[in-house]
Amino acid sequence: MEGSDRMRSFLVGLLGLLLSFSHLSAADFKVGYVQVDKLLQEAPQTAETGKKLEKEFSPRSLELEKLQKQIRDLESQLDHDRANIAEADRRQKERQLNNLRLEFQSKQRELREDINLRKNEELALLQERINKAVQTVSESEGYDLVVYSGVAFASKRIDITDKVLKLLGKK
Repeated sequence: MEGSDRMRSFLVGLLGLLLSFSHLSAADFKVGYVQVDKLLQEAPQTAETGKKLEKEFSPRSLELEKLQKQIRDLESQLDHDRANIAEADRRQKERQLNNLRLEFQSKQRELREDINLRKNEELALLQERINKAVQTVSESEGYDLVVYSGVAFASKRIDITDKVLKLLGKK
């Protein structure tokens, strides 16, 4: 679905929702707003996740750094000895160097893919926690409707982001 179709569907749904509440007076209807991007940046779980992923993937990152150093050392040795070694030895070292480069590229790509997968898994968990926190704040403070980022305007008076952040900090 294209962005404009999604926006149109969202607006139609929102209009329907607002019409269903039309029998309520403005005093009876409490609306809140949450800045999801701020929650994702400032939630304590975000920093914890970063540290967790760094610890999880640091051995593989160190392995890549060692492999990169090995490649640089072999390149340097090959450049230095190029005039003094036999053609067969030079070709053998160049093949070895190319194999190391291919191995490095492959391991680097695998690491990036694995990190992205784990980031997405952790992000899904964080989003679930955020949704639960938003629901808890909304229910405890009697909100009838809470909308996420992506609105044209929201008054600071209805912004409950800091309350949700506070609740996330307690978990």
